[in-house]
Amino acid sequence: MVAADIVEKTNRYQNMLSTALGDVSALPMEGSPLHAAALDLLEMARAYYDDGVHFSGEEDFVNALVCFSYGYAWLDSGVMLGLFGVSLKEKFTV
Repeated sequence: MVAADIVEKTNRYQNMLSTALGDVSALPMEGSPLHAAALDLLEMARAYYDDGVHFSGEEDFVNALVCFSYGYAWLDSGVMLGLFGVSLKEKFTV
């Protein structure tokens, strides 16, 4: 039996990460090392999102929540480092 609060929190974090993935854009000049770093962070966040979706489908909500949280952390760190521009500033540590 799964506690309803972990399911709700997992769904909330999935939505939060999905929204964040759609909001970030790489700021450094294309072809620069910092642009490559931004793309690496974005790739990691997307991979964690995909893993979280997989775990949710398996009803493994603890691991899904971990994945969504880690994915969001990759994006948030990119925002804090100035690698990503965002329009939803309230969703990030800016």
